Amino acid sequence: MILTTLTSLKPSTLPLSTCEVTTRICSITNCPHKRQHAHTLSQKARWQQVHPISAEPNSDNTLGRGSSRRDGIQGALFIIKTVKNMANFKGHALPGSFFLLFGLWWSLKAPWRQCYLQSHGTRRKKLPPVFRKMDLIEGSLKVFFAFVGIMAEQFVPDGPHARLYNGGWVKLMNWQHSTMYLFYGISGVADILCATSQIVPQGLDRMALSLALFVEGFLFYYHVHSRPMLDTHVHSLLLVAVFGGAASTALEAFLRDNAVLEALRCSLAILQGSWFYQIGFVLYPLSGPQWEQEDHGNMMFITMCFCWHYAVALLITAINYAVVWRVVSRCANKPVSNMEMGLRKSAVDSSSQKALLQESDEE
Repeated sequence: MILTTLTSLKPSTLPLSTCEVTTRICSITNCPHKRQHAHTLSQKARWQQVHPISAEPNSDNTLGRGSSRRDGIQGALFIIKTVKNMANFKGHALPGSFFLLFGLWWSLKAPWRQCYLQSHGTRRKKLPPVFRKMDLIEGSLKVFFAFVGIMAEQFVPDGPHARLYNGGWVKLMNWQHSTMYLFYGISGVADILCATSQIVPQGLDRMALSLALFVEGFLFYYHVHSRPMLDTHVHSLLLVAVFGGAASTALEAFLRDNAVLEALRCSLAILQGSWFYQIGFVLYPLSGPQWEQEDHGNMMFITMCFCWHYAVALLITAINYAVVWRVVSRCANKPVSNMEMGLRKSAVDSSSQKALLQESDEE
């Protein structure tokens, strides 16, 4: 859009100063410094009313036009570079990998837990230690990934470096992502407490995870205002997965070990991870042309693509459930192992030999 505006200028209007080009571009891109640029332009207009001969203060007309053309091009390139670097593909790939990893892991752990509960019924009120160890590892990984995410958002070369305000807001997008990672770190701490302590209320881990998902959706809802149509649409579709996961996880806090709710949480987590990658490919394609932000056809395709993503997420969840269920069922219904059978057989043989020896001694 910016390049189109620059190329559409008439030859008579090309010798523009930096503030003029900046003001024209900011009027299109909704730049937050629009008022400041307009104020600068008004100061220049007042100067030209007093000094109509020179195009720039302290410069003659010829030199002023040449320098203003160079300044205008440099100012435009600077703004293009700034707009381009506001976000990137990595900023969407990192949370996408986080949700994909945990969604796939939950789709393996949940059916294993369900198989154990169904096979033992009410005879075992406590789960074996292996499940608590898995919860402990899961919580530790959440804390680790949250820490890595916060460090990556804050201390990348163009990050805010833990500065929130420095004459103006500093990289609020990075701060929003850091806040999201913070609440997932809190969810990891809740997992660790539930796995290591007996006094922690049951369901605290699920409620903390639901809160983290809600905060993520809350931040993203106000994250997409004043953006192009396609950008807003792809992020709005993400909110469906986020708030859906928050609702299902909150229900798990009260309906513990519900197979349907656990499967829903797994599929929505996988959907969220894959859709983060899709957003990165749409907004920041690694190759090929840029997506047209105002094309209604692109919006229709993206909506359909979101449904395809969820269909694949459901398929992956179903396959993982079926594989784990089959493996665990075969292990549970498997006859006594050969080693155990051998020990029993040897014990029976030894007892029969002792009985025969005793009978022979008596005779």
